[in-house]
Amino acid sequence: MQQRTAGSRQRAAAWVLVPLGLVLALGSIGYFFTNYQGVTVMSQAMEPTYRQGERLVVEHIDTDEIRRGDVVLVRVPGRYQGAPVLQRVIGLGGDHVVSDGDRITVNGKPIDEPYVPRGDVNPAADPYDVQVPDGRLFLLGDHRGNSYDSRYFLDEQSGSVAATGVLGRVQQGFAVPAALGALGVLGFVLALLGVGL
Repeated sequence: MQQRTAGSRQRAAAWVLVPLGLVLALGSIGYFFTNYQGVTVMSQAMEPTYRQGERLVVEHIDTDEIRRGDVVLVRVPGRYQGAPVLQRVIGLGGDHVVSDGDRITVNGKPIDEPYVPRGDVNPAADPYDVQVPDGRLFLLGDHRGNSYDSRYFLDEQSGSVAATGVLGRVQQGFAVPAALGALGVLGFVLALLGVGL
C-alpha cells in the first residue's frame, strides 16, 4: 500500500515537474531570441568602448525607448553597404547639435564624453550646426578619428538617420541574458528530474 502511495506521488510530481521545466526552458529561450541578439563589433569606430571582434548583446527596443548616450545597432539604407553598424546617440529628433570641431553641445549644453579617447574629441571634423528632424537621430562613433558617422552626411537630413532603423541597444553587462540562461538551465533540470520520476 505504501509503495502504491509513493508511486502515485512520484507520478504526480513528474506531471508537475516536466511541464513546469519545459515552460521555463522554452520560455526563457524564446524570450531571449525574441528580445535580444548577439553581435560582433566589426570596426574600430566604437573604440575604446567596444573593440573590434568583441561580442555584445543587443536588446531590441522601441523607438520611444532610445535615449541620448545609448549605443545602438542601426541599419541605414544607402550607407555602410547595407550592414548594421554600432554608433552612439548624440541627438534625438528636435535636438540642436553644435560642434566647433572640438566640443559638442546639445540644446546649448556641453555634453560630457568620457568614452571619447583624450585628444580625439572630433579630429578631422569640420564644425557643424544641425537641427535633428523629428523621428531621426544624430549618431557618432566614439573613435571620432575613425568613424564614418552623421558628420559625413550633413547634407542628408542634417546627417541624421531614421529612428526606425535602430535594431537594438547595446546591453551594459550580461545580467539579463545570464538570468534567462539560468532559468533555461533550471527548466531543463526540472524537466529531466520529472522524466526520471
